[in-house]
Amino acid sequence: MSNKPDVQANFRLGMRYWASGIGIACAAHDEQYHGMTISSFTSLSIDPPRVLISLDSRTRTHELVQQSGAFAVTLLAENQQEISQVFAGALEESANRFDGIKWERTELGNPIILGGLAYFDCQIVEQFELGQQTAFIAKVVSAQINEERADNGQPLLYFNRGYHKLAD
Repeated sequence: MSNKPDVQANFRLGMRYWASGIGIACAAHDEQYHGMTISSFTSLSIDPPRVLISLDSRTRTHELVQQSGAFAVTLLAENQQEISQVFAGALEESANRFDGIKWERTELGNPIILGGLAYFDCQIVEQFELGQQTAFIAKVVSAQINEERADNGQPLLYFNRGYHKLAD
C-alpha cells in the first residue's frame, strides 16, 4: 500500500479554492437549444479576440456546440444565482432550462441570458479532446456589455463549493 497522495482527489479539493466568475454557455442547432453553467472560461487573446471554454463531452450543450460550431457565453451578475443553479443541473439534462428565464438569440443564433453583465458570441476555431472534456477555442464574433450594469454590476462568483459576492 502506497502513501502517495491521490492526485485526482487532491486536485478536485484544491480547485475548490480557485475563485471564478460564473457564465452560462449556450448553443443552438436545428431549432434545438441548450446551455450549461461554466466556470472554465478564459480570455486567450485580445487581438484577435479569442476565448476558451471546456465542456463535458457527455452533455447536450457539448453536442450542440459541436454541431453548430458556435456558442455564446453570458457572464452572470450577483443576483443571478438561481439561473446558475438551473443551468448547473437543478433540472435534468432533457428539461427546457430556458423556461421562465428571459433570453434572446445572438447574431449567430446562440441563446444569451438577459440581465447578465456581458455576453460573447463565438465561433469555434479549434478544439481538443481532454478525457471526458473538450476544450473549445473560439473567435469572438461579437461582444456586448450590459450598459445598465456597466458602472455598478457585480459578478456572481463561485468559491469552495458555494456562491459568493465581491466585497470591498
